[in-house]
Amino acid sequence: MPAPRNPLETMTGQGIPFYTVDAFTDTPFSGNPAAVCLEIDTLPDRAMANVAREMNLSETAFVYRAGEEGARRLRWFTPAVEVPLCGHATLASAHVLLREVGMPGPVRFHSLSGPLAVHVEGDRLRLDFPANPAVEAPMPAGLAEALGVGAGGDAGGAAFAVSGKVALVVVGTEAEVLALRPDFGALARVVLPGGVMGVAATAPGADPDVDFVSRFFAPWVGVDEDPVTGVAHTTLTPWWSRLLGRAEMSARQRSARGGALTVRDLGDRVELVGQAVTVARGHIVGGTL
Repeated sequence: MPAPRNPLETMTGQGIPFYTVDAFTDTPFSGNPAAVCLEIDTLPDRAMANVAREMNLSETAFVYRAGEEGARRLRWFTPAVEVPLCGHATLASAHVLLREVGMPGPVRFHSLSGPLAVHVEGDRLRLDFPANPAVEAPMPAGLAEALGVGAGGDAGGAAFAVSGKVALVVVGTEAEVLALRPDFGALARVVLPGGVMGVAATAPGADPDVDFVSRFFAPWVGVDEDPVTGVAHTTLTPWWSRLLGRAEMSARQRSARGGALTVRDLGDRVELVGQAVTVARGHIVGGTL
C-alpha cells in the first residue's frame, strides 16, 4: 500500500514555494516579515495552520491561483489563529506576485474582509483597504495597567477607542508610546470587544515629518508586539485624519524593527503605501501534515 501523499507536494511535486518578505521597509531585516506561500489550492486548513506555526512569524499568507476575473483568494494565519485581515502580509503577497513572479499590476484579492487591491505607485505599492473607524469608549478593566500607561495604573488621561478590528489607546506624546513595557500575560487576560484583534498605542509624531506614531500589541491572537501593522492603520488613519484635518499623512510604527507608511483617508476606504523587500526564497517540504 503506497504511503499517503504529502499534502505539501500536491501542487508542485517538490513542495510549496514560499518567500519571506520584509514589508513597509526598503531595508532587509527591518519592517515586518511575512511568509508568502504560493500554489496551495489543495492544501487543507490544518496544513496551513501547521505551516504558519513552523514559520513562526506574525503572519503567513496563503495565495491561491487566480480565478476567472484574475482575483486570487488570500488568507492569513498567525502562529495561533487565522485572522480576517492583515496589511503587511497583503503587501508582501503583492510584492511576490509583482516582483518575483512578474505579474502585471494591479493585484486583486478576495479575502474575509472583502475585495482588496494593490497598485504600483512608483517604487512603492499602494494597498486599498476598507476603513475601520473607531469610536471612543470606556477603557477596558486592566488595560492601562497591563500596557503600562501612566503611573501606578493610572491611565494618565489616555483615550480609548475601538473599531470592529482594532482598539486604540491614544496618549499625549511619542515618548509615552516608546516607554510602554506591557505585561503580555496580563494584557492577554484583558477582555476586548468581540472581533478586536489587538491594541494600537498611538500619539502625535515627535519628528515634524511624521504625523503620528504607534505600536501594536496582539497577544490575543498569538503576537505579543507586531513590528508594523497594516490593519491597525485602517483604524489609525481615519482617527488621525479627523484630528489633524488631513487626508494624507506620514506614519511610523515604533517597534524595534520599525516601519514607514504613507496613509490616505478616502472615507470608507484607506490607502496604505509602502515598500517591501524579499529576504528568502525556497520550498516547504515537511512531512505529512
